[in-house]
Amino acid sequence: MDNATLARPRREAAAATAGVQPALLLGSVFVIATCGLVYELIAGTLASYLLGDSVLQFSTIIGVYLFSMGIGSWLSRYLGGSLLRWFIRLEILVGLVGGFSAPLLFVLFEYVTSFRLILYLLVGLTGILVGLEIPLLMRILEGRFEFKDLVSRVFTFDYIGALLASLIFPLVLVPQLGLIRTSLFVGALNIIVAGVALYRFPETRPFRRSLTGAVVASLLALGVGIFFAERIQTYTEGMAFQDQVIFSKSTTYQRIVLTRNSRELRLFLNGNLQFSSQDEYRYHEALVHPALQALPQARQVLVLGGGDGLAVRELLKYPQVRHIRLVDLDAGMTRLFQHNAMLVSLNQRALLSPKVEVLNGDAYQWVRQDTARYDYIVVDFPDPSNYSIGKLYSVAFYRELDHLLAPGGRIVVQSTSPYVARQSFWCVAHTLQAAGFQTIPYHCYVPSFGEWGFVMAGRNSHWRPNGGPLPRGLRYVTTATIRDMLYFPPDMTEIPTEINQLNNQALVRYFEEDWGPYSH
Repeated sequence: MDNATLARPRREAAAATAGVQPALLLGSVFVIATCGLVYELIAGTLASYLLGDSVLQFSTIIGVYLFSMGIGSWLSRYLGGSLLRWFIRLEILVGLVGGFSAPLLFVLFEYVTSFRLILYLLVGLTGILVGLEIPLLMRILEGRFEFKDLVSRVFTFDYIGALLASLIFPLVLVPQLGLIRTSLFVGALNIIVAGVALYRFPETRPFRRSLTGAVVASLLALGVGIFFAERIQTYTEGMAFQDQVIFSKSTTYQRIVLTRNSRELRLFLNGNLQFSSQDEYRYHEALVHPALQALPQARQVLVLGGGDGLAVRELLKYPQVRHIRLVDLDAGMTRLFQHNAMLVSLNQRALLSPKVEVLNGDAYQWVRQDTARYDYIVVDFPDPSNYSIGKLYSVAFYRELDHLLAPGGRIVVQSTSPYVARQSFWCVAHTLQAAGFQTIPYHCYVPSFGEWGFVMAGRNSHWRPNGGPLPRGLRYVTTATIRDMLYFPPDMTEIPTEINQLNNQALVRYFEEDWGPYSH
């Protein structure tokens, strides 16, 4: 057999390898883009969980991250020598820094006073490393494609990877893995890209041995982190909450945490207290009964929010109520209060009643499509701490509710504290008035929260919340307490405010001003 015949298989294998290499690098672009955006989303979500105000946090995180990527792209010009070696090193660094970012930030939150500085430094470092990757890959691919093909292919895979990240992050990664596991898992993907590049390119043979140890050690470290992720989360939540954490779960929309001590059970959403079993009855009796006791004709009731079923529990005390439709965004929340034994006991199986229909969806979209009419509408949304919730307190939303209200029907809206958040409370009342309602503000004292406010609304200006029969067994609300709820002392009386519009959510601004001095 001559030399040409012997060399042919080697040439064919080399040609095949040369064809595979660009495909591998373009595949790396896809993975890198997906991982890079996930790191950005993790940082924004985590900042929203810990610091509140999701719009501000996401805006600043995205700005810092993109600026840092620009710095990384500029710095890539100074990388010389073996570009593949630099690329593999960068992938290892991105995997470690990005992968351990979430557990590190969760742990540091309770220990450092300059948490925001550490957050932005970590985001900036991750952004610089990610910014180095794409220009470096383009230089590696240079010569394997024409320039116009190189640019179009790299950015095509980059943008497709970003789209994938934006879909799987809220729909798959956070609900199934949680933030800590997601961070570590995505970090492992970067390390795997480094390992594949290390062993599929012949040019890496001179430094394979030295970098193999780094790849293996990094994967092991991330794997250990994934294995202990639940313990890390439990530890950080144990530091954040005074009482024992007995349940915690990340859903598509929020982090749900239940704590318990010898006296009470507490529910936290994204770190914010929602109720204490010790005194929640005060809040929910005050929310439901002042209006409903004066509506003997009420048959059909709509509850917006209130996925814990505690408002529904109070509504079911009226035998004339035939059907209650509850619309809550988070299916994870309603399932928890339908199946957890302690919580089912607390809401007295309210969400399992045959009178109750539970629907999961965005209330703003849902009320625009509903064609039913309701005698009583209970609006029990979280406080308007960000714009996604603030829209549910807008003139536009209240006008949609008016279309669902039966003649003579009433609405009640939880409206934050008229003492601590005086601007916010009266903004809700004025916004309801701007939507065409006659309003009756009132308040009560809930020990876990202090003075808390509500606004009743309807079309009949002569209607007052008194005189009707109350159910037996109430622990707080009586005819006398309802009368007292209507009185506002001078430090809580009405003040002028703007109206909360969709395009100008004054309520969110008021809420930040009112509650800012009390935040972490």
